[in-house]
Amino acid sequence: MAIYLDSAATTHLDPEVIKAMNECMNEGYGNPSATHSFGRKAKNKVETARKEIAAHFGAQPSEIIFTSCGTESDNMTIKCAIDDLGVTRIISSEIEHKAVLSTVKILCDDCIDVDYVKVNEFGEVDLNHLEELLANSDKKTLVTLMHANNEIGTLLPMKKVGDLCKTYNAYFHSDTVQTVGHFPLNFEELGVHFAACSAHKIHGPQGVGFLYLNKKIGLNSMLIGGGQERGLRAGTENLIGISGLHKALELSYKHLEQDKARIKELRNYMKKELSSFFGDQVRFNGSETDYLYTVLSVSFPNTENNGLLLFKLDMKGIAVSGGSACNSGANQGSHVIRGIYKNASDYIPIRFSFSKYTTKEEIDTCLKELKELVEIKVSV
Repeated sequence: MAIYLDSAATTHLDPEVIKAMNECMNEGYGNPSATHSFGRKAKNKVETARKEIAAHFGAQPSEIIFTSCGTESDNMTIKCAIDDLGVTRIISSEIEHKAVLSTVKILCDDCIDVDYVKVNEFGEVDLNHLEELLANSDKKTLVTLMHANNEIGTLLPMKKVGDLCKTYNAYFHSDTVQTVGHFPLNFEELGVHFAACSAHKIHGPQGVGFLYLNKKIGLNSMLIGGGQERGLRAGTENLIGISGLHKALELSYKHLEQDKARIKELRNYMKKELSSFFGDQVRFNGSETDYLYTVLSVSFPNTENNGLLLFKLDMKGIAVSGGSACNSGANQGSHVIRGIYKNASDYIPIRFSFSKYTTKEEIDTCLKELKELVEIKVSV
């Protein structure tokens, strides 16, 4: 039996999402920019989706810009903040998603200052240090900190960060890819200027997402061509993908509380069972007070046998990850784990991530295999 415990990487398409996309493929093949009836029908689907998606976040329809994914939304924010808003300083952390970290490194030259706020061993941002960084410069600043760390699940206190950014007149961008559809979010109340979403994290299709762009901020297009997406993203809209995103968000918020309770119960059950069996041989990564309930990051002793743990679980039909899927192919290990632990090399991190489709039977099977596969490090 195949067991999928890697929903933080991507999720199983909801059947209702597939149905909505199939209907769109059969009936909505007009170009939304065309002026004839087929185009007007397609345009109406896009704008209805925009309006109803915006309502989930206390936003106006004009503040939702459809993109291809969270990475594009993050890239667009950082690049346009520098080019269009005159940002000359960026504050981030060293455990952000590579969509942010790599973009900052590539785009920032001698004219752009970059500061990294301190994080503790749980991946929690030091708010005192953040305020110190904000207070000690009069440069136009962009703060970019993700709402939930995609590897260890630690949550950022968004409102507190938003308030600090408001006090010091800084822009606030947050990668909310892992939390959209899993938590109620009102971007205006949180003080967020930019936020990213990707449909495939909430049982929608891959290749579509959105950027929330606060109405008070004007940007130029990063993609040059037509005037689509309020002139901010040229190119024909992904009508089929947008319909899938629309339906996925609708379902996520419709069943939010019951799905959250069930997934959280499974996560905590797995944590309890691992702790009971392995004791202090395992280390649970991230905060246990403010955390993303779909993620459980566990570190096992770094032995030669445990180094093959991901491969062995895969051979047993169990899909998990060692961290972000965006690091696949890299042999450097998790930059997040290295960023929070001095002795990171002593452990092998594995991320188990769950969805509404995860069952207790699957968790029990995974636990059984882990108990047989994990090599205990004996003290001498």
